[in-house]
Amino acid sequence: MSTPAKLYRITFRHQDQIWEIYARAISHGGLLGFIEVEKLVFGERSSIIADPGEEKLKTEFENVERTYIPVHAVVRIDEVSKLAPPRISAGGESGKVMPFPMFSPAGKS
Repeated sequence: MSTPAKLYRITFRHQDQIWEIYARAISHGGLLGFIEVEKLVFGERSSIIADPGEEKLKTEFENVERTYIPVHAVVRIDEVSKLAPPRISAGGESGKVMPFPMFSPAGKS
């Protein structure tokens, strides 16, 4: 009996929005300060009505084999058992997710 491939939900900030994507492989990658995300997964079109957020994500990541997301932009990474539609939500001043505070060393700006 084969074990099912792992599935990860990656939630991260992109400009003033929160993006949520799914992938089969993630790692700390070869670029310092970035999360490497591979094998992006999008659901099959099962309805006539298209979600504009999901369509935007599909278009954004079309033909992308691997993407690198800055660590400071990652909100959370979950290993999940089911694929849900990827989504984009508001994340600006009125969003529910606060950015990780960035501190500079004492006396430096």
